[in-house]
Amino acid sequence: MGISSSAFATDGYQLIGIGQYAMGMGGAVVAAPDDPLSAAMSNPAGLALLAPQAAFSAEIFNPTRKTNMGFGEIGSHSNVYGVPAIGWVAPAFGDGIVFGGGVYGTSGLGVNYLQQVPSGVEAGIQQQLEQNGLSPQVASQYASQYAAQLPGGPSFNNSYIQSFSSITFMQLAPSIAMKVNHHLAVGATLNVAAEQASFQQTMTGYAPGEVMNQKGEIVPVPGGVAQTGGLNLSSPSWAYGVGFTLGALYQVNDMVTLGFTYKSPIWFTPLTWQAGTQNGPGGATGAAGQYSGHLNYPQQIALGLAIHPTKQWLISVEGQWINWRSTLNTFNIYGPWTDAQGNAQGSVSLGTHWSNQWVANIGTQYDVNNWLQVRAGYTYGSNPIQASNIGNNILFPAVVENAITFGSTQKLGMGWKLTEAYMHAFANTLTGAAGSSPFAQNGGTQAPSATLAENSFGLQVGYDF
Repeated sequence: MGISSSAFATDGYQLIGIGQYAMGMGGAVVAAPDDPLSAAMSNPAGLALLAPQAAFSAEIFNPTRKTNMGFGEIGSHSNVYGVPAIGWVAPAFGDGIVFGGGVYGTSGLGVNYLQQVPSGVEAGIQQQLEQNGLSPQVASQYASQYAAQLPGGPSFNNSYIQSFSSITFMQLAPSIAMKVNHHLAVGATLNVAAEQASFQQTMTGYAPGEVMNQKGEIVPVPGGVAQTGGLNLSSPSWAYGVGFTLGALYQVNDMVTLGFTYKSPIWFTPLTWQAGTQNGPGGATGAAGQYSGHLNYPQQIALGLAIHPTKQWLISVEGQWINWRSTLNTFNIYGPWTDAQGNAQGSVSLGTHWSNQWVANIGTQYDVNNWLQVRAGYTYGSNPIQASNIGNNILFPAVVENAITFGSTQKLGMGWKLTEAYMHAFANTLTGAAGSSPFAQNGGTQAPSATLAENSFGLQVGYDF
């Protein structure tokens, strides 16, 4: 199974649902899991209520990302990703006990920005013109014309920024569940996970330079000498982790079911990179060598309520708390760092400053007839990133808040069923203060911003044994 990198998700960098039933329900499945994918990941207790079955899901994920790093808004490349999942459930170990689980691409995050920027001379002129009242667009036009008339100006006006990030999570989730009595079912999942991460935020500029030609003459280097600075940990690094999920379902009566899930953190081994010279925050510099960092997955709690107003109609609501602050308040990078005064220091901190997130989900399903079910959902997630800190999250712009979903299932006979879902997360933009871009010292004086919108379409095939 291949799982792509750099997909985005609605709740921070977590998908709102695993599998197309969960996606169509807007992620509101803790009290109403209905297949092995939604049960093993959202509430393993639900496996105890399922007939033996298997399901395979394939999802096309399409995030649209834009940013302003201080030099004007640009878009990200690489906007289409694949997210597969496979799950199963079968009887085991005695009456009322089942074994299930699956393999999932559960979450991810990434951007890929490349932007040409003005030279230092041109950026300084543009800044002065803007201070004199010209708009950024007009100031940029005049600054380019003025800089071209200066000695050396146009020769080195080809600097560029590269901002790149890729975080991918894959998870194996063996699960066991038991129906305790007519009302109560409990379950547990062992979360065995792998993550890949790489980051780059650099600026390459060109400065005047000279070389000796074959005649022994000192001559200028055409185009100047490239000088790159910033953080470059772009070679992919893998880490492996483990955690657990505990779940319970309590059927109050034929109409009402309550659901509860606790997911522990997934504790990962360190990510490591072999990298060259680095430039960190606060004037820190790093020598060539090994760098490392921990990126654990956050603990979560979810409560759900499922109601059947009629036998054909299901309404499910859910509330989640995701502890992003424990994993992305700061991201420490360890390595051969030296501070601005030349003293050795063991690490630098990237001040991402994510807050904990509250998520509300609601989904509804209606059985049209014996072979067709239709569903729709809505999810809202509070933003873990503050606008004032968006300049520190150009690489991690998980800023969407509202999403709607639609889905359906067709029961094809002989145990086969087909499920589809569509999700749209509405575009959201966060804008920081002018001058707070990570490239402000390089002339990026415009206000930094991040914009994200998402679409996905998935298809799932299931078989009841």
